[in-house]
Amino acid sequence: MPGGKTASKTLGKPARQLLFSEALRQHKHSTTEDPPHPPHTSMADDTQGATMDRILQEISAVSRKLEGMDGAMVSLTAETRSMRLDIAGFQSQVTGLDKRVTTVETQIASWTDRDQELMHLRSKLIDLEDRSHRNNVRLLGFPEGIEGAAIYSYLRETLPKLTGITFDPPLEFQRAHRLCPKRLDGNIRPHPIIVCMLRHTQARQLLQAARTQGPFRYDTLEM
Repeated sequence: MPGGKTASKTLGKPARQLLFSEALRQHKHSTTEDPPHPPHTSMADDTQGATMDRILQEISAVSRKLEGMDGAMVSLTAETRSMRLDIAGFQSQVTGLDKRVTTVETQIASWTDRDQELMHLRSKLIDLEDRSHRNNVRLLGFPEGIEGAAIYSYLRETLPKLTGITFDPPLEFQRAHRLCPKRLDGNIRPHPIIVCMLRHTQARQLLQAARTQGPFRYDTLEM
């Protein structure tokens, strides 16, 4: 330390001015190149705070949108559940209709079979009616009441004599009757006798004889 004091005292005025000038120059140079840090730090903090506020606002807006979307999703879920229930109801209705259609189709198929069977039976009935009509013979000119009560035996004896045909086997009839009630006036043309022959061949023989040999005479009668 004594050595320092001695050196300080030995410095003259020019030396002190030189040191002061050097210190001032360094101070100016540091002030120009390196600005103070506190103002720069304050601006960065302001910018960062504004950015954070903007981010928070955007997050809040997104949150509100998400809440709205949540409400829409809840409504959509309810509507979807309702639509599923409606679809389930429609499916049950369609299943019921399908069963009813199947039943109707089965009934229609059954009715078709019945219609075919009825048509077959009708054709057979028509054929039988035609056959029965082909065995019918209408006898004209027999006076009212000449056959008496035993019309079958009367015709069985009279028709072979009229036609000259020997029927083998003898004539047999399914039905025989007069058309309309008996007429009391003998001068009026008598009602015909309708005979249904049992055998078609005998009916054909009678009709053939009537075409080729008629009119027939029996005693004083002409038929």
